[in-house]
Amino acid sequence: MNRCLPKLSPRPAAWRFGLLAALLCLGASAMAQTAAVRPFPPTAQRGTMQITNPPNMLMNGELARLSPGARIRGTNNMLVMSGALVGQTLLVAYVREPLGLVHEVWVLTEAEAQAAKP
Repeated sequence: MNRCLPKLSPRPAAWRFGLLAALLCLGASAMAQTAAVRPFPPTAQRGTMQITNPPNMLMNGELARLSPGARIRGTNNMLVMSGALVGQTLLVAYVREPLGLVHEVWVLTEAEAQAAKP
C-alpha cells in the first residue's frame, strides 16, 4: 500500500500559461478602473444648486423644489442625500419634470464643469 503522494512537479509550460493568465486578468482589472464618461440627457440644463431646507432649494438663485423620488448623484455618480448638501453651492446638471420640479441632479466634476455643453 502506497500512502506517499508522488512529488508534484509542474511543467514549465504550465507555469508560463498560469503567469500569462494572471497577467491578462490584472490587465483587464486595470481597464475596468478607468472612469466612464457620464452621459447626461439632452434635456439636461446646467446651473448652480444650493439646498436650503430639503426639498426646497435655490437653483440658479431662484426658488425651486425637488420632486418626490428625486435623485442627486455626486461626482462619483453615487446617490447623495439632499440633507448632506445643505448650505453648499454646487455646479450641477439637472433635469426638471413637466410640473417644473427638479427630478434628477448630477454634481459636476471639475472636468465636466469646464467642458462645453453640446
